Amino acid sequence: MRKFGLIGHPLTHSFSKKYFTSKFEREGIFDCQYDLYEIPDITLLPKILNENPELEGINVTIPYKEKVIPYLDEMDPACQKIGAVNCIQIKGGTLKGYNTDYIGFRQSLESFLGINRPKALVLGTGGASKAVVQALMDMGIPYLMVSRNTSENPDWITYQDLETNPSILEFHHLIINTTPVGTFPKTEEMPEINPKNITGMHKVYDLVYNPEKTFLMRSLEARGALVKNGLEMLQLQAEAAWKIWN
Repeated sequence: MRKFGLIGHPLTHSFSKKYFTSKFEREGIFDCQYDLYEIPDITLLPKILNENPELEGINVTIPYKEKVIPYLDEMDPACQKIGAVNCIQIKGGTLKGYNTDYIGFRQSLESFLGINRPKALVLGTGGASKAVVQALMDMGIPYLMVSRNTSENPDWITYQDLETNPSILEFHHLIINTTPVGTFPKTEEMPEINPKNITGMHKVYDLVYNPEKTFLMRSLEARGALVKNGLEMLQLQAEAAWKIWN
């Protein structure tokens, strides 16, 4: 039996397991299974690998997209540039890292934007933001990073800056949420964006997919913004991972 799986913490509502299990059933792939490996610390990854020698591929989610890098034998050059890993190919005991978030996000964003290329605000500076930022750079879209703590980088701005300087939102019409804020079960939470500064000119891409329409999406859509969740991105990145594993 060929084995694949997902590492992260927590993994209460995993998209990947449902997606791959139904894919295997739908496409008549009977020699594969996909499992969840919820680990409270990345140091437990070698234990997972030792106990599951049949593993051929692993997806990586929060909070290990950066922490997993020291455990890899090599990285795809594009992934190296991004600095975060969400897909690992295991072949002959060698672990190679890839970033299919980049592929999924870029394809999904291009279909969402069409020919327009508005300036972007990227909410969050964690592992998920790395693929987003690389895609924006490659698409020629100027962006600003928004974080609760800007001590790491003087070029970042805070949510308070958005409140005290509404003109930032006047000139940045694409808002991308890369944080997990608003994910089930905490569905009535959202990043600190003031809806009163949102207009019909804005587009909101929330990487969260559960719930289907987040509190952020609902709040900004009510002000006229066009919104999209991260489900299509996840589907595209899952198919990219399957190609890598095969």
